Amino acid sequence: MAAITQIIEQHWHKQNQLLSIILWPLARIFQLVSAIRRKMYQYGWLKAACLPCPVVVMGNIHVGGVGKTPLVAALVRSLQHQNIQVGVISRGYGRVSKETIVIDAQTPVASAGDEPLMLYRQLNIPIAVATTRLAAGQALLARYPQLQVLISDDGLQHYALKRDLEIVVIPAADVGKKLDLLPNGPLREPLSRLQSADGILFSQGDAELMQNTQVKNWTSGKWHGYSTLTYGQFYRLNQPQQRAVAADFASKRCAAIAAIGRPERFFQALTHLGIELCATVKLADHAAIAIADWPDADVVFITEKDAVKLTEPLPQEVWVLPLQAEIFPNLGEWIGQRLKLI
Repeated sequence: MAAITQIIEQHWHKQNQLLSIILWPLARIFQLVSAIRRKMYQYGWLKAACLPCPVVVMGNIHVGGVGKTPLVAALVRSLQHQNIQVGVISRGYGRVSKETIVIDAQTPVASAGDEPLMLYRQLNIPIAVATTRLAAGQALLARYPQLQVLISDDGLQHYALKRDLEIVVIPAADVGKKLDLLPNGPLREPLSRLQSADGILFSQGDAELMQNTQVKNWTSGKWHGYSTLTYGQFYRLNQPQQRAVAADFASKRCAAIAAIGRPERFFQALTHLGIELCATVKLADHAAIAIADWPDADVVFITEKDAVKLTEPLPQEVWVLPLQAEIFPNLGEWIGQRLKLI
């Protein structure tokens, strides 16, 4: 199954004509089922629940790997800067537990999921995970009734929960590409879905991209912007006070391991920062990292998302590369004004 998945994902990036012939009809079936399901919620044939607090969904029509979680963190920081009480709800993809959990300092990653736990440690804000975002929202508001807005990390297709605003994240690198729905392409919903969104955010874009004709067509009449990523200073796993720069590792054999969407971007970032890698290990997004996965090296670099899954002792010296997103223009300010929170 893993081999088939890898072949299909390679097809998304470099089209295989034979696979296109086979997968195109399946994509049309997926598109039909997806459209029917959405219409059933729109017309009330399937009921959507409402929370007593505004809900903003930051999601995507792509299958993972769009760099959305750092954007959620950036949005939360912006809202906090305006003194808006904000919480985050998530399904906690990849977690073992099925319980509804309001995360605290003692919550293990198996119960919270790697991304929600990472957000909690970064932001120290109310976060809940559950099998449905409705249940997560209800639990969070029961614990923190003062919250003014909830950010749903993903959940664009979770129509069982009503939302006040939808922000769709699109990888800037995909602008201009011919994209199809699953399984013939990486889309969960067609690009026409962008028409009903309240805002479109192009991850790792720039101001020049905003002048692109296709981008202008997608974003007409709605909020739109782009994000950039900034990498911070390396810190030692579980010892964040111990910092380092790339030159500190020049005499050591360095490797990297990542269980994230599009791990190549992490490896490229390390190389760009001056780290010479003797080995890289790619694991499935959200996967646990076992001792057998560790590469043979003096130093191993990991992401913050993977760092929350690891406990000492570990076979090598492990360092974390933090990153932070910035959104232009200020999305949090627009949301605060749109929802009359400021």
